[in-house]
Amino acid sequence: MSVLPSPVTGKDHKERNLGANLIAGGVAIALLYFGRDFLVTLVTAVTISFLLEPFVELLIRLRLPRALASFVVCSMALLVLYACGLAISTQVATLLDDVPTYSTRINELANEVVSALEQAERSAYLVIRPRRAGSEKATPTPPPAPPPADNPARRRRSAEPPTPAPEQQPPEVQEVRIRPDRSPLVDYMYSHWERLYHIALLASFIPFLVYFMLSWRDHLRRSYLQLFRGAERHAAGRSWQGIADMARAYVVGNFLLGILLTLASGFFFWLLKIPYWLLVAPISGFLSLVPYVGLPLAMFPAMFAALPVYSKMTGYLVIATIVGFLHLLALNLLYPKLVGSRVHLNPLAVTVALMFWGSLWGAIGLVFAIPITAGIKAVFDNVPDWQPYGKILGD
Repeated sequence: MSVLPSPVTGKDHKERNLGANLIAGGVAIALLYFGRDFLVTLVTAVTISFLLEPFVELLIRLRLPRALASFVVCSMALLVLYACGLAISTQVATLLDDVPTYSTRINELANEVVSALEQAERSAYLVIRPRRAGSEKATPTPPPAPPPADNPARRRRSAEPPTPAPEQQPPEVQEVRIRPDRSPLVDYMYSHWERLYHIALLASFIPFLVYFMLSWRDHLRRSYLQLFRGAERHAAGRSWQGIADMARAYVVGNFLLGILLTLASGFFFWLLKIPYWLLVAPISGFLSLVPYVGLPLAMFPAMFAALPVYSKMTGYLVIATIVGFLHLLALNLLYPKLVGSRVHLNPLAVTVALMFWGSLWGAIGLVFAIPITAGIKAVFDNVPDWQPYGKILGD
């Protein structure tokens, strides 16, 4: 007699789906963590391709084939990157010559901070335990000790000549080779050479990935859409276009905003006669775009470069005021027009995304957290079954 299996109820089906989703989520997080080097390289190439796509479209309008237009744009981008690297290396080489000056200034500031803390500690001690005049009696000083009595035997022993000490043979001198000290940067590179080689190897693939993504863009889109049928193909096409529009608006908008902040910061730093303002201005301008911590990060390079110039707090307050004004102006006036109109994420979703991607990928995860989350939301918004999740992330 055969026994028929019991039918699967709706509750059991939901529990199985929940378990499968949890397992799939855990596997996805593990892949994101252990494959972060490969994925960061891929996301970086995608980001650069979205940044260069408008220039490729411009050359295509001039009747150039997409492959040739992509090659020209990538070549020009590499030349611009080489010129920027050459300028930065020149500034860094000059900065290394002034490292002793900055070290002396940092030591002086550290001594001033320690002195101020000690003075504050003494002031606090006097406030907490004030002196009470007349309440404590002066401690009597003990009488001086009498001189030792004259002893003839001791005087005779002191008159005898001292016994000469036996001669000691000099120790054998061994030849010691002193190894010259390496710089901390060389020690770090020597101890982490395998990791640095792995990063450099993956970074060398980025120009080729960018070129192929630009030149094969139409082919990749057609091949991607052929994976779906009927209404699913339409939803996949809208998701592709939504991700492309959002990513392009976010990347291009942030890049233009960083350029504007660099120009404005460079002008003010030049007026304030801050050393190495050509190096400090772009660093401060683009660090200002980092969510939540962009303002203190943007202030640090300018204040560090100004150490040999300003000895009073007034100069540093002026620098902090200028950087803070540019930061607030960019985020409150320019950012909503250039970027915010395409990235519809609520503050809670942005904060959780920064924590999640920062924990997985470190500092580079903070840079890619918002565009990746906005791309996921674009997919949710164009798939009917996933639209409730898109509303959770939306503003």
